[in-house]
Amino acid sequence: MALSTSLKPISSVKLAEHRSSPPRSVRVFGSGFSYSKPCELHGLSISSPHETSSFFTSSRSSKRFTTSAFFFNKNKQAEPATPKPTKVQQLHVYELNERDRSSPAVLKLSQKPINSLGDLVPFTNKLYSGDLQKRIGITAGLCVLIQHVPERKGDRYEAIYSFYFGDYGHLAVQGPYLTYEDTLLAVTGGSGIFEGAYGQVKLHQIVFPMKLFYTFYLKGIPDLPAELLGNPVPPSPAVEPSAAAKATEPHGTIPNYTK
Repeated sequence: MALSTSLKPISSVKLAEHRSSPPRSVRVFGSGFSYSKPCELHGLSISSPHETSSFFTSSRSSKRFTTSAFFFNKNKQAEPATPKPTKVQQLHVYELNERDRSSPAVLKLSQKPINSLGDLVPFTNKLYSGDLQKRIGITAGLCVLIQHVPERKGDRYEAIYSFYFGDYGHLAVQGPYLTYEDTLLAVTGGSGIFEGAYGQVKLHQIVFPMKLFYTFYLKGIPDLPAELLGNPVPPSPAVEPSAAAKATEPHGTIPNYTK
């Protein structure tokens, strides 16, 4: 380590007396801010590099500023949307509880001995075509008990469920389900050939909760395939699917019917 006595004194640097020129205000392009350019000191000059940089300018013209890069051209005509089909198509299906799907389940959230508000009933049953010749899929959904109606010996539910039709897709519905009379539910959408579907479905209670008959009134979709249509069998407590449909033989089902 060098001793302090070996260090040579350095003569002091004397800055020349200076006169400062007034600072110039420069505005930053694209913002509302400005800065003062450092002044020049006589004898010691301090300057900013690239004083002529393209990032700075002493003036700004709003007329030359454009937003065309950020917005679509207003004059471009939007392509007209393809109108949805408005023809009403009827589709008839049977929902049958054949006691082989552990359905329905009853969740007594109310913890009361009688059916009460808040009790839940998840369910799934088999679906057959309206002519009972083909097994087409299943239902799957949930009913929320809204009101027990002892004078009608039944209950009012709010139902949210789907009808699954194998490769054809599915229909979603929501609305009131009354165990003692017919109701109308809204068709809220679908997938596959039912994409864009809307309308309503009539629920006819045949034998609660074992046999139900539905008539869909569908709009917004192309013509339905013939094998989903057919002449519906009039609903009655005695209705049963054909032997081929019940045994899910190839000619008694639709393609890849939902199991």
